[in-house]
Order: sequence, then structure tokens, then C-alpha cells
Amino acid sequence: MPKIEAPEKIFFSLLGKKMTDDELIDIFPVAKAELDGHDVEGHVLKIELNDTNRPDLWSPAGVARALKCYESSEIPQYDFFSTKDDEKPSDGRCVIDDESAIGIRDYSIGFAAKDCKVDNDMLINLIQSQEKLCFNFGRKRKTIAMGIYRSDLIKYPVHYAAVDPDTTKFVPLGMTEELSLREILMKHPKGRDYGYIVSSFPRFPYLYDDNGDTLSFPPVINSARIGAVEVGDSDLFIELSGPILDDLLLAASILACDMSDMGFEILPVKVKFAKDTPYGREITVPYYFQKDVHASTELISKKLGLELSAEDSVRALERMGVKAWKDGDGVTIHVPEYRNDFLHAVDIAEDVMIGHGLQNFEPVMPSDFTIGRLSPVEEFSRKVKEILVGLGFQEMMYNYLGSKKEYIDNMHVSGDNAVFIANPMSENYEVIRPSVLPCLLESESVSGHAVYPHNIFEIGKITVRDDSDNSGTVTKDSLGFFASDAKIGYNEAASYINTLMYFLRKEYTLQEVKDDPRFIPGRAAEIVVDGKVAGIFGETHPQVLESWGCSMPSIMAEIDLGTLI
Repeated sequence: MPKIEAPEKIFFSLLGKKMTDDELIDIFPVAKAELDGHDVEGHVLKIELNDTNRPDLWSPAGVARALKCYESSEIPQYDFFSTKDDEKPSDGRCVIDDESAIGIRDYSIGFAAKDCKVDNDMLINLIQSQEKLCFNFGRKRKTIAMGIYRSDLIKYPVHYAAVDPDTTKFVPLGMTEELSLREILMKHPKGRDYGYIVSSFPRFPYLYDDNGDTLSFPPVINSARIGAVEVGDSDLFIELSGPILDDLLLAASILACDMSDMGFEILPVKVKFAKDTPYGREITVPYYFQKDVHASTELISKKLGLELSAEDSVRALERMGVKAWKDGDGVTIHVPEYRNDFLHAVDIAEDVMIGHGLQNFEPVMPSDFTIGRLSPVEEFSRKVKEILVGLGFQEMMYNYLGSKKEYIDNMHVSGDNAVFIANPMSENYEVIRPSVLPCLLESESVSGHAVYPHNIFEIGKITVRDDSDNSGTVTKDSLGFFASDAKIGYNEAASYINTLMYFLRKEYTLQEVKDDPRFIPGRAAEIVVDGKVAGIFGETHPQVLESWGCSMPSIMAEIDLGTLI
């Protein structure tokens, strides 16, 4: 969960009063937060946020705003937002997106702020807010990168384009040497950290002003001159780039509201896009793009287990900083400018719950009596485990996520039935395992020093694609076992299968395996139970063993337990 550090001076100033640690502990749940520590000597509060869909709370200003609204029921007002029907005037500041950036990093937007001198605590706070939004909400700058610049050094309009990475040069922040964009990827620490986001493209994103002076190489690094905000600066320009416009607009709204709360005057900036957007080719940022959301009183009362009138819900929502009104059979809300987490009426019910006061819900003992018991699948699995342990096998347990190399490449299979993660944290967790066998082979690959024979098994979940299911996937309970020794082959595998089926009292037949690259052709068989293929066993193909770095002959088997119950 996100953690932030809040200087006491800034936090209590935003809150409008000082609070003791005990008072903060009591009220922090309102902001889905908890006090993680208090550096008394450093005058810093450490706050842990317990909600990942509220990026507006990942700053001292956001937490203070939530607490202040709860105590006063006063909804903060921000008059600098443009809408489709009400565009705020810009003072001439403008960002122009060039079509060359389309398909690389499509959008750049921005706004300006002035008339508030930046001190050291405020500078640290701005950098922290920037990093939290870009790293957590912006997926490590992949979807959101943000730069804060010295606006008085900029000749507007600001231009955003994709340029030649070898001929475009500037002095990056933290260095004195002029480097090309491609050199920055290799020589600058931020280039090594974030360069992968754009390194595969023939042209790189680039932000510069009307004089041709560099602002930044997004999403990597600012320039050393315009992009080096210092204590004492009071005229700032904030720019955000990324491929998803709504995410950029929300991040801009959050930071604009935070800076307004800290005393800045927010100056709207006109943005001209290189392609059509849901909001047109030109908008003025900060831009309000939310839609009103409705929830019925019946739904709210049912979800919370407490009869609340529409008026009760409105009062509770106002304590959460949400403008609401009675509307027909329930309440309708005007989503705050800095939030985008009202995806369903249930989200309104959640805010009503918090605003009404968690302490106002009386505990209720459960009225239903249930008996916990093992499921039929678990009972059957335990019986299978007992049999395999009796046969001399050792039980193993593995993760359900792995890499394409492990689950597909090393097994020499096509992977057509594998389920891939759309946004994996790393390549080690990009595939949900479609088989237990790769996990067993992974154990064998690091066990060459152990005395043979090696007999291991696992019973666990696997997931494969299945178009006949509504979800497009099917999860199965699978048994996999593996045995390795100098003299082991098909007959030993068949003997294990026969013994297992005997004790499970299952009649089965075998049929030829036509094409499975995991097994030696002619030395494998499919297990058929009640006319359905229940599993497969045989001698492991030498190419598979070589891919895993195994040298000893082996057998393996995998059975879908669902077909045997």
C-alpha cells in the first residue's frame, strides 16, 4: 500500500489545526489511512494509505482535505476547472501536441501555478506527490510521467513532439554534460530506470518551448535549467504525458487541487491535441470530465444493513467532500474534481458508510449457523495424496504464476491454451500455469546433487483457455507427479498409474498419444476414464530435460482430478 511522509508544518496548516497522535489514529480511517509512525524530532508524520483506487489521498494535502471535510461537512470549491460547456480563459499559456508523438506517447497536457513561494518542505512534498502519482497510479511512469518546471523561464507555447533521439541533445537534470536522448538512456540513472518505456521506438518524446529550449525528455528526465525547481520559486508549470488521456486529466486535477490548497493560484493552460479525443481537439486544463452518479436509497440501505433516508445519505456524503442531492428514489452525486473512483452505485454506498460514521453501526451477531467441512474435491485430493506418499513420492507446493520461458518454452509446447497476465510486474509472473509439470521439472533442475531416485508430486490449480466458458478460461484441480532415476521408463510410469487407479477404484483404459512434445513418441499414453481423457503419462522427452538442465531419465504424469470424482 502507498506510504507518504507529511511534514507537520504543511499537514497541520492544511488541516487548520494541530492534532495529537491518538486523535489522528482515531480519525485517519476516514481517509482510508493509518498513522504508520511519527518522527517527533524530524517533525514528520508517516502515513500508510489502505486504498489503491484513491490516488487523491496519496499526499498530505489529500489526506488533510478528507479529514477537514469530514469534520466540517464543507465541500471544497475549485473555480479553475473547465468543462465542455464552460471553458476557463487561459492567459496565453498553451501546450501543442504534434502528430509525431501519436502511437509513441500520445498526449501531453499541463497547467500553471503562481503566487506561492516554494520552501524546502513544500518542494519535498511536491516531489513526493509527483513520484507517488507517477510510480503507483502511473505504473512506474509507463502511463503517467510528470514534470514540474520554472514557468518564468519558458517561452510559451510549449511544444510536444517525437524527435530523432541521436540528434536531439540537452543537459539533463543532475548533470552538466550535454547528451543526446539515446545517450541519456545509457548514461543517466533515470535513463537506465525508465528508458525501456520508449527505447523501442524510432523517435523519442520531447518537450520544448517556443524558443527551442528543452523542458524534458518524458518520461525520463527534465532539463537541468528549466526543469530544476528550487526553493524560492513561485511561478511553476506542471506537465503530464502518457497514452491514456483520462488518467492524465485526473492526475492533473489531483495535483492542481493539492497546490491550490497549499496556496497557489492555479492558471488554466490550453492544450491542442494532434488527434480527436472524447473532449475535442482543444481543451483547457485542469479539465473536469466526470459524470454524475446515482444510487437508490434501497441499494444503500441494503448494502449497509441500515435504513437510511436520502437526506441521511446526502449528509453523510457531504462529510466525505461529495456534493449530493436527493433525486427520485435515491441520491445523485457530483463527483469531486480530484476523484474518479465512483464506478458503481456501490461506491456511493461505501462513502455513505464512512461519512455516516463507522462507530454508528451497531455490531450484529450472525443469525445463520453453518458448519465448516472439507469440499468433495479436497477430500478426494487428500486420498490421492495418501496414495502417492505411500508409493514413495514427496509432496511439493508451487506458485501459480510463472514465466513464459518456464511454462511454455522449456516444455516445447505452443502455449495456445495459456492465460497471460495483461500487465505483469515482471516476466517471472506473466503466465498463469497451464500445467503442474513445469513446476516439478523446475525442482528437478536444481536437485541434481540429491541422491536418486527423485519422486515428487503436487496437487494444485491450473488454468487454461476455454472458449466454451463465459470467462474464456477454466480452472482445474490437477495432479502431477515426476520420477527420475538412472533406470526408469514407461513401465514404471504405467505401474504408478495402475496402482493409483486401483486404490481409487477407477476403471480406465489407455490410448496412444499422437503428438505431445513433452513426451518421447511411442513412450506415452493418455488415460481415458468413462470415455473422457483424464490425463497423460510417459517418458520425458530429452529436449525438455535439456531445456531444464536435467541429465537423468525421467517419467511424469498429469491427471485432471475433476474427471475422477
